[in-house]
Amino acid sequence: MLLAWIITTSFYILASLGSQGHMPKKIWFFLGGIVLISLGLHMAIRRYAPNASQVLLPIATLLNGIGYVEIARWSSSNASHQALWFLVSAIAVVITLKVVRHVRDLDRYRYLTLLGAIGLMLAPLVPHLGLNINGARLWIALGPISFQPIEIAKILLAFFFASYFATNRDLLSTPTQRFAGRLIVPPRTLVPILVAWGFSLAILGAENDIGFAMLLFALFISMLWVSTGLKTYLVLGIGLFAAGSLVAYQAFSQVQSRIGFWLDPWSPAHLAASYQLAYGWFSLAAGGVTGTGLGLGHSGNIPYITSDMIFAAVGEELGFLGIILVVALFVAFVGEGFRIAQRSHSDFVRLAATGLTIIMGFQAFFIMAGVLRILPFTGITLPFMAYGGSSLLANYIIVAILLRISDENATETRGGEVIAVQFD
Repeated sequence: MLLAWIITTSFYILASLGSQGHMPKKIWFFLGGIVLISLGLHMAIRRYAPNASQVLLPIATLLNGIGYVEIARWSSSNASHQALWFLVSAIAVVITLKVVRHVRDLDRYRYLTLLGAIGLMLAPLVPHLGLNINGARLWIALGPISFQPIEIAKILLAFFFASYFATNRDLLSTPTQRFAGRLIVPPRTLVPILVAWGFSLAILGAENDIGFAMLLFALFISMLWVSTGLKTYLVLGIGLFAAGSLVAYQAFSQVQSRIGFWLDPWSPAHLAASYQLAYGWFSLAAGGVTGTGLGLGHSGNIPYITSDMIFAAVGEELGFLGIILVVALFVAFVGEGFRIAQRSHSDFVRLAATGLTIIMGFQAFFIMAGVLRILPFTGITLPFMAYGGSSLLANYIIVAILLRISDENATETRGGEVIAVQFD
């Protein structure tokens, strides 16, 4: 944590010196805020989950700090809002650790989590409640606050998938029914989960969003494969993805636009939509290997620089080395998440940790790959770094749940060792 504070504060000072030529006026307020909030988080973890992982919170703090520096660099108002959401997220972590004493208890609420997820996803479609921003209807407005309920819904869906797959793992992985001379998995086992997954994707299609649709698809197929170990499901997933992509391309203009400027961004027909990415690529090119230096970039002309394109801003001012740092931090987070899942003592908890880690990993991959033109640009937020209160809140809730699981793993392992010693 001390290293994360030092790096973030140094970046904040350098960004102010580079852009304004003097030390930031609110440096002590900034330093005190980030230290006090994250130190409070550390103390809460020591109290409510004393044996939890010591890696996740420093990684999240450093990613959050780097993102905040770039947000403050380009928008002081967004930086103020992000700081407030950081405080709210910290409170949510403490509440989650205090309320969720045993993650395995959430297995009892399988269908409640599904209903909650579907309700949250349907909320933006309610008239006078949902907001249409840039063609996607993912936000709801509650007074002056706008919120993306899908950020919480994805966590609930991970719990539902984990519960269903853990309960039906043997049925899903053992072909027992004969069809056309071959043994297959009983269709009645797959139907409920396919209906829930398909309905979720249909809602996202109605809301005209492909980013979270891709994320839920990756979550579903990955968890199905992890729980069964059958490569057949990967092949089935590739087939479903190809068919779904073709249908989406024919049905939704936004998908056609995204695919079009991904394949040919410099075409006059697509430049009106792809100029955001084009400016991002110019910024990345200007950054080179070592970057222009914090506070010395010129990414301010990129639309939504603090949200959709925060990765390009980091790439310009910190260069290729900065991109490596960010990618390495996400890889470390995902690796720690899978380590926590591997040490879990029940199928449900193991799959829940795996699902939450998959969400974090694929969300980061999709947006970074979109900015680098490896995949079509989706516009979902880069976890911890991009401007967005609902995303930051959901990401820290994921951290809290993974911390609770890692604490349970350590406690149960130590309890088993004590019993074994007494038995000997």
